Amino acid sequence: MSWAPAMVGTIERRLLVNYRVDAEVLRRVLPPPFRPQIVAGVGLAGICLIRLADLRPGGMPRTIGLTTENGAHRVAVEWDGPDGPRRGVYIPRRDTASRATVLLGGRLFPGEHRRARFQVRETERHYEVAFSSVDGTAHVEVAAELTNELSSGSVFTTLEEASEFFEQAPLGYSATGRTGHFEGLELNCGRWSVRPLLVEHVASSFFEERSLFPRGAVEFDSALVMRDIPATWRARPDLRTWRWGTSPDQRN
Repeated sequence: MSWAPAMVGTIERRLLVNYRVDAEVLRRVLPPPFRPQIVAGVGLAGICLIRLADLRPGGMPRTIGLTTENGAHRVAVEWDGPDGPRRGVYIPRRDTASRATVLLGGRLFPGEHRRARFQVRETERHYEVAFSSVDGTAHVEVAAELTNELSSGSVFTTLEEASEFFEQAPLGYSATGRTGHFEGLELNCGRWSVRPLLVEHVASSFFEERSLFPRGAVEFDSALVMRDIPATWRARPDLRTWRWGTSPDQRN
C-alpha cells in the first residue's frame, strides 16, 4: 500500500477509549509478529471513534473532500523490525459509515473496512457515539463528558504521560483478509492536543467477547478526546509474516 497517495483532512473529533488488558490474554489474541506493549504490568487496547472532514488526496481541493464517521479497535503493540523493536498499534477491525471508504479500503485507504451505522449526539462537552456494523458482528457505545482529570486507576499518572504515549505511536497496522498480511498507515498531526473524558457508559462487543477476553481480563482505563486537528495519513509498506515463522517481511 506504500503506493497510495497521502491523504489530508481534519480530525473533527477523535475519542480514544482505553482498556487495561491482562497481558497474557492479549498475547493470545494478537497475531505474529505483534506482542503487547506493557504499561504498568498490563497491556493496553481500546476503541478509536473518529470523525474526519475534508478527507482527500494531498494536493486536491477541499471541496472534493469526504466527511466520514469511523471506528477502530486497536491494541498497543511491539514487533521486531529490521532495525530493532518498534512500537505502534495493531487494528484488528475497522468500521465506517462511508460507502466510499469500504469500497476503497485496501486500495486508497489502507486496511479493510466494514460498513456500519453510526449514531452521534455531541456538544462541546458531551459525547455520545455508537455504531452497529451492517453485518451484525460489531457494536460499540460510548457516552462521555469533558473533564479536567484522567480517570482514577489509570495506568497513566498524568494527562501529559497519556498524551505522550499515544503521540509516540503514529504507525498502525490493520488486519486484512489475508493471513499474516497487514497494511500500514501513519498519522501525522499538524498539532497534538488531548483532553480527558469522564466516561459514563462504554460497551464493545469486541472486548466483551468471552472467547477472546475471559471475564476479569479487561477493565476500562481512561478516555481522551482530540478536536479540530489538521492531519495527514501516509500509507507505509505492508508487513507480512511467513506462514512457517514469525519474522516480519516489509515490502511495498
